[in-house]
Amino acid sequence: MQTAQDIQASHLIDKVYEEARLLDAREHEAWNAMFSDDAYYWVPASHEQPDGINHTSHLYEDKLLRELRIQRLKSPRAFSQQPPTRCHHLLQAPRVETMDAAANRFVTRTEFHYSEARGDEMLMLVGTVFHHFRVESGALRFTLKRVNLLNCDAALPSVQLFI
Repeated sequence: MQTAQDIQASHLIDKVYEEARLLDAREHEAWNAMFSDDAYYWVPASHEQPDGINHTSHLYEDKLLRELRIQRLKSPRAFSQQPPTRCHHLLQAPRVETMDAAANRFVTRTEFHYSEARGDEMLMLVGTVFHHFRVESGALRFTLKRVNLLNCDAALPSVQLFI
């Protein structure tokens, strides 16, 4: 059982690496459990986008939308998953941007290369991800995952999995 005061930088960095491992292993339910119930998974459509509510985003998913996508990915009737999509996250070492135990607020920044493959098709994306955390019910949880794509203002193909 953790408290905000127990959190060390290594705990945050380990969570970032664990998330990438879960996504690459297609363990989507375990990945989604890393989020708080009020958390968002956000991929802005412009570099300086201030929020996902008042501006168009590539993705702005709450718990329900993440769960719906996970169910679609598992469905044998999902044409877009025949053959199944696979992904690979290549991460630079995450850096801790904010360590505020008193406010129960922690933020990491990680540069990444993301590859997604399905059949003969390959999609590659590059960017920076910001994970916002808090300790909730004794566990470290994501409150926001913001993925800033290098080419976010381009017309992107359909991303099947989670960056």
